[in-house]
Amino acid sequence: MSILASIAHVLLALLLAPLLPGIINRVKAWFAGRHGQPLLQAYYDLWKLVHRGAVYSKTTTWVFVAGPIVELACAATALLIVPLGGIPGLLAFPGDFLLMAYLFGLMRFFTILAALDTGSSFEGMGASREAFFSALAEPALLVGLASLTVLSDSLSLGPMYSAVTWTAMASVGGPALLLVATAVLIVFLTENARIPVDDPNTHLELTMIHEVMVLDHGGPDFAMIQYGALLKLWVLGALLVGILVPVRSGFWPIDLAAGVAGMLVLAVLVGVIESLIARLRLVRVPQFLVAASVLSILALILVMRQP
Repeated sequence: MSILASIAHVLLALLLAPLLPGIINRVKAWFAGRHGQPLLQAYYDLWKLVHRGAVYSKTTTWVFVAGPIVELACAATALLIVPLGGIPGLLAFPGDFLLMAYLFGLMRFFTILAALDTGSSFEGMGASREAFFSALAEPALLVGLASLTVLSDSLSLGPMYSAVTWTAMASVGGPALLLVATAVLIVFLTENARIPVDDPNTHLELTMIHEVMVLDHGGPDFAMIQYGALLKLWVLGALLVGILVPVRSGFWPIDLAAGVAGMLVLAVLVGVIESLIARLRLVRVPQFLVAASVLSILALILVMRQP
């Protein structure tokens, strides 16, 4: 049954991942008093991009073409590893959280290489910011997951998140889990280029981070980049939902439904955050990410000190 549940999670993620930005945009539109884009706008955009042709500059090499492919492949592989609440990952094994972190690193590495391959100064500027901010975000995520490792006495994401229950939240592990959740939320917003770190809807190259790196991609290549980013949004969101919605009934349809509902609520929360908080100045972003690392370290200390 666990295999069936894991397959169901992967299929639902592949199907519902483009729905998350639609929910975020509709929430932001509601706060602004607008009607907003259609809820399924991301699906329309992906369909339109797949049916367009791709244009390649003569100055680019195979690296530019490989970037979107590697990005989508890494995001899809990470999806096979991550659990959703009590549903274990399809490819769960001891130490899988390290592979997930490396997959995100490889994904980012090829995106940066593809941006630099264009020779554009704007894309190089965005690649530099992406590399710098990600170097500050990764320790916060890894130390936070290390706290769950100590709490569960396991090196696999599935058992790590199975140990996160309402009982654990109400016990001495509750404050540590809340600290980890806050740190993961900061990493979630940073890695997915959301406010207050980045604005995915901006068109100012001087202030963009992620979007400026993919300006020269188009057609199916840009569709792979967009879909890979949506899967990454789901994967990191699942890490956060697994802590905040610890439904562990033992009946996988209920656990899966609770996890999916948590993902939809998380999209609403992101829309509220982006509606109420302004984007940080770039010089403030490192402080924001260092705060996430401090929270993760504090959570690790609390977990290690508990009896």
